[in-house]
Amino acid sequence: MSTIRVHFDGKVFVPDEPVNVPEGTLAQVIVIPPIEASKSPTGRKPLAELAAILDAMPDTSKLPTDYAAELDHYLYGTPKRGQG
Repeated sequence: MSTIRVHFDGKVFVPDEPVNVPEGTLAQVIVIPPIEASKSPTGRKPLAELAAILDAMPDTSKLPTDYAAELDHYLYGTPKRGQG
């Protein structure tokens, strides 16, 4: 199976580039919206949505250096594993 990009000219689907398919070959066209037209639930384009998510993330330079190793301590207040 191969993928062929096409556009609709108002009457027929036209390949965007030359294709090597025998005449009379049956094909199925699945219409999907262009990536540029895709929007997130907030109405922003995907890259704008990702940028907004990244902007909202906390500044990791302010986290303790042992945050990953001592996650339970920082989340739940359990004793640090390194102590004891």
